[in-house]
Amino acid sequence: MLRFLTIILVLFLTMASSHADSLQAENLFTQQPTVAPSLAMPGKHAVGVKTITLTNPNQLSGFDLTTQIDRALTVEVWYPAKLSSDAQNATYKDETRSGQAFLLSGRAYRDAKQASATKDSPLIILSHGYTGYRSMFFDLGEHLASHGYVVASIDHTDSTNKEIDFPAGAGAGFLSTLLNRARDQQFVMDTLMSDDSEWADMLDQQRAAVLGYSMGGYGALNTVGGCYDFPLPMLAGFQMNEQQASAARQVLNTCAANRTEADPRWKAVVTIAPWGGEAGVHTEDSLANLTVPALFIAGELDDVSGYENGVAKLFEQTGSKDKYMLVYENARHNIAAHPAPQAAYGNDLDIGHYFEPAWSSETINRINNHMVLAFLNCHVNGQADACSLLPERESSDQLKQADGKMSPAWPGFQERWATGLQFKRGTD
Repeated sequence: MLRFLTIILVLFLTMASSHADSLQAENLFTQQPTVAPSLAMPGKHAVGVKTITLTNPNQLSGFDLTTQIDRALTVEVWYPAKLSSDAQNATYKDETRSGQAFLLSGRAYRDAKQASATKDSPLIILSHGYTGYRSMFFDLGEHLASHGYVVASIDHTDSTNKEIDFPAGAGAGFLSTLLNRARDQQFVMDTLMSDDSEWADMLDQQRAAVLGYSMGGYGALNTVGGCYDFPLPMLAGFQMNEQQASAARQVLNTCAANRTEADPRWKAVVTIAPWGGEAGVHTEDSLANLTVPALFIAGELDDVSGYENGVAKLFEQTGSKDKYMLVYENARHNIAAHPAPQAAYGNDLDIGHYFEPAWSSETINRINNHMVLAFLNCHVNGQADACSLLPERESSDQLKQADGKMSPAWPGFQERWATGLQFKRGTD
């Protein structure tokens, strides 16, 4: 009987492995349309991609906030590359919230050689939401690398689709997420910018930016200098008594990724649908004292992070002189990830991680690629022509005027091809 069960188990594991190996890579994007915004087009650089593991030693456990652990992070790094004749296009393997595996085709080349050592590439850190995975923004990562950036996207341990059984326990790993988002972002930047990093010859050691989606945006605001002040009732929701919640609050209520002050190498922050405004976890004074240029991207009907009392409130509270907010009208929370893979269409839980009722995910990706690159080129690279691509007029809509002509399109957008967008600028 034992031998029979062993044979069945081996057959099951073999079939599971065979299924994983037989995945067909999907191309989620159609041909780049000529009507896409100007900076949505790929840059001049070929792109390489490499998967690395970084370990942050002696960190607090995100489950008991007491135990010391070595925290390992898997990171996908995109970079300007020098291609050889045998270069292979990259694929990205991950799974949906319900555990359905998928394989995506990219435009980067796996483990390609780095381009010439120029030490002038800024570092961009990408940070997914709860839950998520490092390749959620592979199109943006490849895009920015084609324009000369080195881009590192983090699998935040305890907070990925692979680790969290979402149907059985949607809150699992959330305490770790609250603790580690900003710390992970700072640690990855520190490590990749160190003198012994394999990227040291490419990176400008003084220029970095962090881009976070949802819980990644929650962390990013802290990383660049914000502070947390968690309400005790929220922590009590983690089945803590009053004494435990008070102790947890002392651990969580940190500023600047648990530093005494923000790292001056952070030159810009992008937050897409950042969480925390409605929950009131960011202190208003600390946000008012932020000086780093900031781009917020929001869905006007965001039902996760909230809009009026969520993302828009954080935008208003942020004190940066150069701050902007791109708003997708009639959009909810899913305004960052790649389009849904076929594996996500089987149930509401999975498709709900990607789907927007009124917007094409591909269109959102094209617009984000353009706006994020314009913002980074302006405020990280200091390119004046890129600054001129950040709209002055709030609405993207073009109206027919008395002379029969259309009002001008937003800079960088094709005539008649931008509607349903708002772009807000901070006021002094």
